[in-house]
Amino acid sequence: MIKYPNGKKYEGQQQEKQTASQKQQYANRGMTLEEDLNETNAYYLQHGIAVIHKKPTPVQIVKVNYPHRSAAVITEAYFKQASTTDYNGVFKGRYIDFEAKETRNKSSFPIQNFHEHQISHMRQVIAQGGISFVILRFSTYDDIYLLEAVKLFEFWDRHINGGRKSITKQEIEKNGYKINIGYHPRIDYISVLQTSLL
Repeated sequence: MIKYPNGKKYEGQQQEKQTASQKQQYANRGMTLEEDLNETNAYYLQHGIAVIHKKPTPVQIVKVNYPHRSAAVITEAYFKQASTTDYNGVFKGRYIDFEAKETRNKSSFPIQNFHEHQISHMRQVIAQGGISFVILRFSTYDDIYLLEAVKLFEFWDRHINGGRKSITKQEIEKNGYKINIGYHPRIDYISVLQTSLL
């Protein structure tokens, strides 16, 4: 079990279990967004295009069981601090920082999938001249979009001020950039940055 420093349970635990069962149920439907992005980033690195890595989650291990001599099972751990975004790195001298999220919802993307500390972090990145965005996947359709952080802030602020609790798929289509799934690289978000954001 993983807990935050304040002792509260990690809310995503249930979601992680669900994702694992979804992988089994939809084993032939393709990789997860994270796997696709990791493969894409490896391609970028190998071809000298960009250096982008997944950020490690800072965890403090508290209890470990040793059922076998050669095996260790972590039974209790805590997040040292709230993580910011999933990926960061550099492309053509520009700092890149982004979050990746997916949903099975067909018509909208829940704002609750983002956290206040993530929004705050993305605002700070932009204030320092970095490039920040989110990559969103509608897994039912396998549609993937890049949405600039400044656009995400508009939807976040709308929600905070009592508006919609989600971003409609139409809003994402209108304000974002569709990324077609390819072979190498799998999710070519760098081409979107080159043609639309730089």
